[in-house]
Amino acid sequence: MTKKIQLGLVPRLILAIIFGIAIGQMKFIPEVVIRVLVTFSSLFSVFLNFVIPLMIIGFVVKGIADLTDGAGKLLGVTALTAYGSTIIAGSIAYIVASNFFPTFITDELVQKISQTGEGLQAIFTIPLEPMLDVTAAIVFAFMMGLGISWLKGQGKGQALYEVFDDFGEIIIKVLNKVIIPLLPIYIAGNFANMSYAGSVFSVLSVFWKVFIIVIVMHLLYISFLFVVFGTYAGKNPVKLIRNQIPGYMTAIGTQSSAATIPVNIKCAEANGVSEDIRNFVVPLCATIHLAGSMITITSCATAVLLMYNMPHEFTMILGFIMMLGVAMVAAPGAPGGAIMSALPFLPMVGISTEVLQQLMITLYLTQDSFGTAANISGDNAIAVFIDKFYNKHIKTKTKIETATERPVSKIE
Repeated sequence: MTKKIQLGLVPRLILAIIFGIAIGQMKFIPEVVIRVLVTFSSLFSVFLNFVIPLMIIGFVVKGIADLTDGAGKLLGVTALTAYGSTIIAGSIAYIVASNFFPTFITDELVQKISQTGEGLQAIFTIPLEPMLDVTAAIVFAFMMGLGISWLKGQGKGQALYEVFDDFGEIIIKVLNKVIIPLLPIYIAGNFANMSYAGSVFSVLSVFWKVFIIVIVMHLLYISFLFVVFGTYAGKNPVKLIRNQIPGYMTAIGTQSSAATIPVNIKCAEANGVSEDIRNFVVPLCATIHLAGSMITITSCATAVLLMYNMPHEFTMILGFIMMLGVAMVAAPGAPGGAIMSALPFLPMVGISTEVLQQLMITLYLTQDSFGTAANISGDNAIAVFIDKFYNKHIKTKTKIETATERPVSKIE
């Protein structure tokens, strides 16, 4: 019995890009064939826009409710460190991208892209409007997440928590069974249209360079975290990085922070992180620490803005990064969850048209596994820091406070 060969998402995306480009370049293929692909992409985009507000609710409500249910000061320090790392990673990515990308995204290239046609239109569309707009979904998600957290602190709210937990599972199932499997066809249609319009090769000339720079930034940022936190903890950074290799390679294969948790806990153990801390920090950071994903999304967004000669000031990008650092909470539960969570916020930086958002999705997903690997590697660097910080400050202080609260027996 022959074993069925299953291609991963990245190989399927690459094949979809090649197929789309080839179809767009074949002059003997009737225009209607490309329009059918474009129509599918358009319908898929409408459905995606319908799902996005629901995705925000499904991911963010439970994520916020979980963040505020834990081990007090330890939770606060871990969450603050993870969020700070994510913001720093995005800021560094913007600085690198805005200064280095213009060396190959030249004025000539920008002009060439702007002069290409708009491509073909869909044969028909479906007027499917989202149940909520993005702003309403964000406000509702934050309100419910914080409200459920408060209820849990009062010994109530479990039933409501489980409703949103189940709703989140439904959204993840929709991602895994509908959106992610259909993405290759969606991207094939996008690239067929760009190829037909004549802009595809200009885009690809930027595409592979961004890809390489992003992976280099991932590796440098991971190393930076291990050097800083390893030095603070009095541990050899080189050894810490070497111990992280199994976790990094596993994440590339699984393309999921959640699926890599067991291996990552073993890496933390090899780094000498205490059992209580590694069992707490690694699973938590798999949900809230997204430095690798943030590097990728910020870099891709900056590249798209440069390619289409759009404003890309740091103040504008920083607001996007800070908002996204919260909104992506719990998104790593599904492959591609980070970029899907980012879609509602792309208009903050001017990426509001369907074509530009399609380009962002394609740029991101082709290296999603490397972003995931950077995320989980950074998790273990944080675990090293938290382990030292906890034993030095929180645990010691707790012992002192407990000792002072004990009644002193009188000496007769």
